[in-house]
Amino acid sequence: MALLNASALTRMNQVLQQHVDAGLLPGAVVLVGQGGEVAHQAALGRLDPAGQRAMPADAIFRIYSMTKPIVSLAALMMAEQGRLSLTDPITRWLPQFAETPVAVERDGALVLERALRPPTVHDLLRHTAGFTYEFLGNSAVQRQYQAAGLADTGRTNASFCDVLARLPYSAQPGSCWQYSRATDVLGALLEAVSGEPLGALLQRLILGPLGMVDTGFSVPPPQQHRIAEPFALCPETGQSVVMLDARRAPAFESGGGGLVSTAADYLRFVQLLRNQGRVVGAGSQRLVSRKTIEWMVADHLGSIPVAGELLAPGHGFGLGVAVRTAPGLVAQPGSPGMYFWSGIGGTFFFVDPAEDVFAVLLAQTPNQRIFFRNLFRHLVYAAIE
Repeated sequence: MALLNASALTRMNQVLQQHVDAGLLPGAVVLVGQGGEVAHQAALGRLDPAGQRAMPADAIFRIYSMTKPIVSLAALMMAEQGRLSLTDPITRWLPQFAETPVAVERDGALVLERALRPPTVHDLLRHTAGFTYEFLGNSAVQRQYQAAGLADTGRTNASFCDVLARLPYSAQPGSCWQYSRATDVLGALLEAVSGEPLGALLQRLILGPLGMVDTGFSVPPPQQHRIAEPFALCPETGQSVVMLDARRAPAFESGGGGLVSTAADYLRFVQLLRNQGRVVGAGSQRLVSRKTIEWMVADHLGSIPVAGELLAPGHGFGLGVAVRTAPGLVAQPGSPGMYFWSGIGGTFFFVDPAEDVFAVLLAQTPNQRIFFRNLFRHLVYAAIE
């Protein structure tokens, strides 16, 4: 088991505090663990940079895409129960996608072609379904996503899919990895399979059993004083910083990015993964099969090409998480088998089974998110003896 250097962990706090003092980081909560136990935790900066309250350890953060691993695990638990199969075409549960075409740009013109096959549940989990994200570029399909207002939280998950199904795929399903709205579709599919709202399903399968009492699609009024806020203006560009309204329950329970959570709550989920499906502090209680967790955090891409720059060289993608496949090739430290994901609001987690180390960073810094998650990752690995 890896040992963690106490001086290096102290340096982590000092480095992050320097960024707080420089006005680049409003505040953060960090956790670092080894051997299944928390070895270091800290709360730095302010809860709301417009006020003076120090960041509390139980602050509530918008975790955006760190929702994806939770929803992905719920899908795998449904598969364990025989309720769905990863080989199922999504049209079995979401028939509105039966005639969705594929958009191909030729000589500046958009040509629609028939999909060779529908996406499967497996495709949704590993982002090979042919969808995209409207904020990752300005292609013809992404412009259609933008015009359709897919981020509208007033739609239900089902009506979101009705809108999305009328837009073309950006690639043939199964042909490439492209980070996308796939997990939002997965959330709607889970609703169709279970007959429950996604939030209720997550509560029954994962949040309740793990005691994740502050995780959900909004923050109830009695707890809203704990919501962490970003700078009103980006410290580098001066532009307004806009994040999800965590105070109002949305109709759209986004499986791809709608949850709020705390460090203590997300730690419980991370420990479930690290413990290969066993619940921390519950004796022999098993929530998920060991083999399901092993399957989840294995690379599912192989030779499938990667579109865009979000998935760095030396990495593959599992079922809801990125997976390190090589010790080198990329400008961040890590071990083969390490798995992780992040949120666009400034949150990040990883588990390194080879070193038996895990870490969680929660901050609300959308424009500086890449810098801080890379910095945090370096600082954690610098502490491994």
